[in-house]
Amino acid sequence: MDPITDFFETMRVAAFLHAKIEATAPWGLLHEAAEVGVRKLAQDLHRKIAPNPLAYFGSIARGSCWLTVEGDAKPLSGGDCFLIGSGHSYSLRDAPSTPAKSICAAVDGQSAIQYGGGGVPTTILSGVLSFQTPSVRPMSQLLPGLILIRASQPGAAALHATLEMLGSEVSEGARGSEVVANRLAEVLFIQIVRAHIASGTGDCKQGQMRAMFDPQIGAALKAIHQDVKASWTVDSLASSAGMSRSAFAARFKDLLGQTPLDYVTEWRMQKAIQLLREKDMKLAEVAQVVGYESDAAFHKAFKRVVGAAPGEYRRNTRTASVEFEGTGR
Repeated sequence: MDPITDFFETMRVAAFLHAKIEATAPWGLLHEAAEVGVRKLAQDLHRKIAPNPLAYFGSIARGSCWLTVEGDAKPLSGGDCFLIGSGHSYSLRDAPSTPAKSICAAVDGQSAIQYGGGGVPTTILSGVLSFQTPSVRPMSQLLPGLILIRASQPGAAALHATLEMLGSEVSEGARGSEVVANRLAEVLFIQIVRAHIASGTGDCKQGQMRAMFDPQIGAALKAIHQDVKASWTVDSLASSAGMSRSAFAARFKDLLGQTPLDYVTEWRMQKAIQLLREKDMKLAEVAQVVGYESDAAFHKAFKRVVGAAPGEYRRNTRTASVEFEGTGR
């Protein structure tokens, strides 16, 4: 199993559409970086959404506008796509000086809206990518603040096609649309990151996604994800990367901000979280699956990384799941 496949099968990424927005100048929409905003959109659309937002995505289907992320404004035109890491506020406007209204208020439960003053039209498809499984690492460490793929870049046509299909699946609500949308979300995320790294521009020089596409560190990550329970050492991982021990350790920490063995432990705990949430397995069985022969060692590692003992985490998760389902969201 390659890291990308393992990552998405473990984290369960899902897509939620804000809306297909037909905006006419003058217009401005603002998305504040707050979990409550994601929850509000989910409630408006009567959808269930895990409170683990990964990124906001969008595509300009026609026309042009300005995208501002944390004060940095960039012009967008038809065919441009963007991915904004959670935790970052952003706005879309017909002009940099146009006042912006909350996108939550503008959508107001609609999957397709018309908004603005009746001037020059712009069509935008906007939504959220969310993890259904909680992540043990902050989302800010996974992605840069902004990934922008211009229509002229290689791979942009495929991105636009994926966004169009995603919009159709989510808005039409046909049988099986949720499954299809989730798969398209995975494809979309990979396409955007791959196109961004291939462009050689921007600030995607570090982080988990960048490391996965690095020829040498990516090989080590592939080895880890293929057999997470193996007795990995820095030497054995360096060998899988075809590097010296010191060069490998330095390169790994430069890209991922942690040591190779810390990464192994963290991913084991991520797999354990998935098993505790989705499988009716004994704790001893979970420990063995993720590479611990000793229950005590697994218990200690899980509590250190996650902040709760495995049994406590499972009980809390099940209680929270029942309460969340009971809200009807």
